[in-house]
Order: sequence, then structure tokens, then C-alpha cells
Amino acid sequence: MEELTVSGTIRLMGKPRAAVEHECIFCAIVAGRAEVSLVYDDATVMVWMALHPVVPGHLLVVPRQHVVGLEDIDAATSAHVWSVGHEMARALRRSAMRCEGINVFLCDGEAAFQTVFHFHLHVIPRYDGDGWTILPDEVERERPLLDAEAQVIRDAIASAD
Repeated sequence: MEELTVSGTIRLMGKPRAAVEHECIFCAIVAGRAEVSLVYDDATVMVWMALHPVVPGHLLVVPRQHVVGLEDIDAATSAHVWSVGHEMARALRRSAMRCEGINVFLCDGEAAFQTVFHFHLHVIPRYDGDGWTILPDEVERERPLLDAEAQVIRDAIASAD
């Protein structure tokens, strides 16, 4: 059995190199073929420490079933991911990590900065002066544009019924 080191501390175990290169890393973690620092798990989700955290305490809430994004995840699993994310945020607040705020962050698609194409929710503790920012340049939209965009979204909601 070969061990392959990926990004330093994740080891994919028991698979030939060719198979590992095409496997979803989160699926490998769920299957027990890669190491993580596990925080919580149940029949639907696992929560582990982010390997590349933006700040200490950065968590990932990951469904066990492979789904790429919001279009793929069923409503019950999605609701559970968000519920567990909420509990993890509360736990971070109560923990000795002493965070001063929480960001709950979802990247759905490459344009939204998704880099691992297995749905996951980031729960990020925030600390005064931690240096991580997501502040965009804000430009106020004109009401007719907002109304037109709202109609396009309402149309999409209606077509899904």
C-alpha cells in the first residue's frame, strides 16, 4: 500500500497514484483514505479543520455524499449542512479560541472561488485585526435594474415548481 502526500499533511492511503489524482479529496476523506483533524461527524456530514485556513479555527462542513454545488444538493442535506454550520459557529463562539465574530461562507462554482468541487460550507472565526477581508467595492444599483433582476429570479423560482 502506497501513501501519497498531498499539500503536506493529507495522506491518501491504499490507492495507486493514478487513481488518487482523479479522486475528489473530500470523498477520500469521507471514505477514510485521507487524514483530517475531525471536529464532528454524523450520518450526513463531517466537519474538519481547513488544511489552508484563512484564520485559526477555520472549519469545513462537508456532506458525506458527493455533490458539487447548490444545484446538486438535496434540500434535506443542505438544511443539515447549514444547521451543523450554525452549531459549529456557536461552538467556536463558546470555545477557548475566543473569536469575536463568525463568517459563514459558501463558494458555489469557479467564479465564486470554489476550488474543491464537493459542496462544503466554510465556518470562519474572526478576530479583530486578523487581516482576512472580503470587502468589495460597493456600487449602488438603480431601482429599475434591481426590479428587472428580481423578476428574472422570480421567473426561475416559478419554473422550478
